[in-house]
Amino acid sequence: MTTPNASTITIGGDLSVGRIGFGAMQLTGKQVWGDYPDRDGGIALLRAVIDAGVTFIDTADVYGPHTNEILIREALHPYPESLVIATKGGFVRGGYEYSTLGAVGNPNYLRQSAHMSARRLGLDGIDLYYLHSGQAIDVPFEDQVATLAAMKDEGLIRHIGLSNVTLEQLKAAREITSIAAVTALYNTSNRTGASLLGAAEEDGSVFSPWHPMGIVEGGDPERIIAALEPIAQNHSASRQQIALAWHLHRAPNMLPIPGTTSIEHLRTNLAAASITLTPEEVATITALVPEN
Repeated sequence: MTTPNASTITIGGDLSVGRIGFGAMQLTGKQVWGDYPDRDGGIALLRAVIDAGVTFIDTADVYGPHTNEILIREALHPYPESLVIATKGGFVRGGYEYSTLGAVGNPNYLRQSAHMSARRLGLDGIDLYYLHSGQAIDVPFEDQVATLAAMKDEGLIRHIGLSNVTLEQLKAAREITSIAAVTALYNTSNRTGASLLGAAEEDGSVFSPWHPMGIVEGGDPERIIAALEPIAQNHSASRQQIALAWHLHRAPNMLPIPGTTSIEHLRTNLAAASITLTPEEVATITALVPEN
């Protein structure tokens, strides 16, 4: 599907944000552990994000853990009225190695996670709160979603999102509560989240692809680069910009969240929103990887 480059997208029917958000995960230590080593530079970058007109920032309590949310508050609080911050809970991290990453679905833990994220961010309520993983086995998935639904009823969460879930889990969650957003891996080279994209589009939910500019994460990298390069040359753009622009044309519910630690890269990322691809160019990129 080819869609016009609309300038905004709506989350949950009432939160209007720009079509390109900012993924803040890189503003942590190495391997997403600990503080971002250049605190002043991180603050300057986050302020540049706002100055550039970005109105959606994506973070999570496990980024650091906690340091990413704290840095966002230090840089931006009090927040612009137009800014929507999405955060996530449900993952735990026991140390520097990724092998210490796990998922917890205990309702009290999820409640604590949401309350503490709100406290660290300096918010009374969280506009968009994701269950960060569908992998927890200590509590049935449906009970985890019900916990978030209860927090929504109580006003701590405005809208609920799902991250790292299966299509079956998304369908099960919809039987319990409305799901405003889904985030999954989806880019020019890896379409792992394709079924979730389709389901979100049918339901009117936002789909937020992570690693949106990835071009060597699957499939045949050389073939993908060879397809992207002439399109990039045609638009006087980089391959990464074309990959990002493709998302905006691919479906009307796309909200990509590219991350960077460079103000220059931030600006080039946002410039991708002004690239208008032809239907043939969009079809060429879409056909590079099967989506079944």
